[in-house]
Amino acid sequence: MIEHQSQFVHERRVSFSETDMAGIVHFSNYYRYMEEAEHAYFRSLDLKIMHRREDGIIVGWPRVNSHCQYLGPARYEDILQITVDIERLGVKSVSWSMGIYCGDKKLAQGRMKTACCLCRADHTLESIPIASPFAEKLEESPYLQT
Repeated sequence: MIEHQSQFVHERRVSFSETDMAGIVHFSNYYRYMEEAEHAYFRSLDLKIMHRREDGIIVGWPRVNSHCQYLGPARYEDILQITVDIERLGVKSVSWSMGIYCGDKKLAQGRMKTACCLCRADHTLESIPIASPFAEKLEESPYLQT
């Protein structure tokens, strides 16, 4: 059961390619589901997960920490609901809380921290303050836990 009404919810169906021979989702896909829900969340705010600035430098959100506690299996053809909350909005990072559900059953609880970074042509990363309109839209989001 989804825990509170202010959560962003992304829904998806488990595909065959995500399962093992028993039709059970491989554990690594839970991280993919969380990332997919994060991207859907950004799109819901009319934001992009990465964009190229006029100077050619890409601004993106690499993960700096992640955790997933598995509570039960997802299976082929299950309809999953992935909930997304912002636990903490920092100056340079966002801490996310995510739940993965199939109907009333909670299958996993995850956490992820992403940092706003410049991705330079030489493949180096530099964390930067979250700029507008990102900061404003995230601060105004109904999914920010207070």
